[in-house]
Amino acid sequence: MPQSADNIKDHAKLFNEPEYQKLFESKKQFEGCHSEDVVASQAAYINTWEYREKNFSREALTINPAKACQPLGAVFAAAGFERTLAFNHGSQGCTAYFRSHLTRHFKEPCSAVSTSMTEDAAVFGGMQNLIDGLNNAYHVYKPKMIAISTTCIAEVIGDDLNAFVRNAREKGSVPEDFPVAYAHTPSFVGSHIVGYDAMVKAVLSNFWEGKERQPGTKINIVPGFDGFAVGNNRELKRILDAMGIEYTLVSDVSDVFDTPTDGTFRMFDGGTKLEDVADALNAKATFALQKYCSEKTLEYAESKGQDVASFHYPLGVGATDELLVKLAAVTGKPIPESLERERGRLVDAMADSNAWIHGKTFSVFGDPDFVYGITRFLLEMGAEPVHLLATNGSKEWAADMDALLKSSPYGVKGQVWAGKDLWHMRSLLATEPSEFLIGNSYGKYLERDLGIPLIRLTFPIFDRHHHHRFPVLGYQGGLAVLRTILDKILDVLDVETAKTGISYDLVR
Repeated sequence: MPQSADNIKDHAKLFNEPEYQKLFESKKQFEGCHSEDVVASQAAYINTWEYREKNFSREALTINPAKACQPLGAVFAAAGFERTLAFNHGSQGCTAYFRSHLTRHFKEPCSAVSTSMTEDAAVFGGMQNLIDGLNNAYHVYKPKMIAISTTCIAEVIGDDLNAFVRNAREKGSVPEDFPVAYAHTPSFVGSHIVGYDAMVKAVLSNFWEGKERQPGTKINIVPGFDGFAVGNNRELKRILDAMGIEYTLVSDVSDVFDTPTDGTFRMFDGGTKLEDVADALNAKATFALQKYCSEKTLEYAESKGQDVASFHYPLGVGATDELLVKLAAVTGKPIPESLERERGRLVDAMADSNAWIHGKTFSVFGDPDFVYGITRFLLEMGAEPVHLLATNGSKEWAADMDALLKSSPYGVKGQVWAGKDLWHMRSLLATEPSEFLIGNSYGKYLERDLGIPLIRLTFPIFDRHHHHRFPVLGYQGGLAVLRTILDKILDVLDVETAKTGISYDLVR
């Protein structure tokens, strides 16, 4: 037997045992497979330019998009507010997906409930589901706010959240003064970053509408959808505290997705205080750390008389400089010497390692602002971006990327791919390969197929642990990203030189 009570094998080893290999081989006769020669021929064909042209000519099919749907972003945004329960108006299966997707990345429970819509609700509407669901959620989980988003089924039949919530209040499901934020987030358009934006705006409007703004000195910061938010939000707060800036982080998930194991279950933990959300109307300005995650939110803040500004995931030297200079200009607070020294340390580290990164080629995929931010940092280090892909990237994003590439002599190889998926990326890498690939865990299949090493630096990261606990933004975050990229470059070099023993050096 391949295992016994005295020798329990992990699945990765168990299924390599002879018994299982024989089973897999025997199954082939029932699977109707082509011969190995035919499979090998087709495998070679999909690496050709001819196949690439056919791949890029498709219009009605998306294969493995590098994005998720709107409600996922709404659930993530809701988690960043004090004792707020994410509430999906839709099926249980959709909500299970959102919860599992976030849980697998953060290795932390993600709480969300649904109206459990089924066939009858799809025919007659889901108002009663929402009325009953709000009543149950309010009394069972005792949140301070409920944040409702919609899924496909509710949007296809045209359920009206505004009317449904009014009816629910009239029927006593929740008190009249209990905050219920709601956003229509159809899964079949947009992406998770659009859903994030919609929910943040919904929460702000829930507290701001009908109120008169009294301009103050605080700054609102909207972090955006960010898989590294646990580390990044804490790093951002450290920077703001060092500058002596009064601020409100609008949707702070750093505690709820990083709760301690100490014998107490925390369904809700941390998050932006609701009184601070209400007071955020009086802020002097609202800054978004990710432009394409916060477009509607910034429009709304600007309509209330606030100054607004957006950034592209401030990672590395220049992008962090721009954020700090803008903060100093708006608040009148000087940039402290401690942050200037951190900047110098990052520049020093980049100079120390320049010989290993300069001229290396990288392809990147992910959300628009992440791709922009990491590309900018690669250019600062003298690396050469090749394929830059965002499935949820717009024409405006593509124009921003083109301008960025043209701003550096190292950007001449860069090609921008807005609206393309990871099967497009496979064709790109098969025909015009780069030395390294930066993205999320889904890139491991490209790494396996094409032999291009993957560097995991964005959401979701399912097959590695604890990346989200460490920052990648700011000078300190830039140092962490630099180390991560260097480790992969030098690991690959060690593997290659170990084959011959030539230049298998101790000192790199």
